[in-house]
Amino acid sequence: MTVVVKGAVGDAGSEDAPGHTGSRRLVALFAVYLVLLVWLVLWKFDLPWRGPDAERTVKLVPFVAAGGNGASRPSEVLANVLLFVPFGLYLGLLGSRIRWGRACRAVAAASAGLEVAEYVLAVGRSDVTDVVTNTLGGVAGLVVVAVVRRAVPGRAERALARVCAATTVIAIVAVAAFVAAPGQLHNGLAGAGNHGRPGQGPDSVPPLHDGSGSQGPPGGK
Repeated sequence: MTVVVKGAVGDAGSEDAPGHTGSRRLVALFAVYLVLLVWLVLWKFDLPWRGPDAERTVKLVPFVAAGGNGASRPSEVLANVLLFVPFGLYLGLLGSRIRWGRACRAVAAASAGLEVAEYVLAVGRSDVTDVVTNTLGGVAGLVVVAVVRRAVPGRAERALARVCAATTVIAIVAVAAFVAAPGQLHNGLAGAGNHGRPGQGPDSVPPLHDGSGSQGPPGGK
C-alpha cells in the first residue's frame, strides 16, 4: 500500500502544496490513518488473528445477492464510501496537483489489496462491492480537494488540511477509548463490521487468541 501511495503523491512537499513541515505532518497523519484503516477492515480493532481456511468467501458480483452471499446493505455501502474519503483527501493534499489516473488507481489498488488480505487471512468476505464503494469514496475526497483548490486556493486548502488532521486525531482518541474499554462497544463493532462472515452474526464477538495457534473457544469463528 505504501508503494501505491508514493506513486500517487510523488510531488508531495512541492511549492504549491502545503508547507514542507506541514506536508511532513500530513504524511505522518496519513500513515496513522492507513494503520487504523487496515486494523479496522481486517480485524475490527481486535488483536490480529487468522481465520480457518474453510471460511474464505469471495463475492464477485457487486451490490446484489450472488453465489450464496446476500446483497450489500445500504448502511454498509455508505460506510465503505465514507471510510475512504480521507484517503482521497490526503492523496489530493499531499501533491501539488492531482494526477487523476494515478490517484484513482491508487485508491482502487489499496482497496483491492485489503480485500486480498481478507481472503488470505480468512478474516472476512472479499467483496467486489467494497472495492467499488471504497474507490468512490476516495474519488469523492479527491474531488473535494480539487474544488477547494480551484474555488479558494491557498488558505482554504490549508484549512482542509487542518480538518484532515483534526479528524485523524479524533479517530485516534476514539480508537484508544475503544481499545481501553472494549466491552459492549467491542461487541457492537464486531457485529456491525463482519460483512456477512460465516459463523458471525450481529451478536457474535471475534474469537479469542492465546498465541497457541488455536482459533478460540468452541463455538467461536
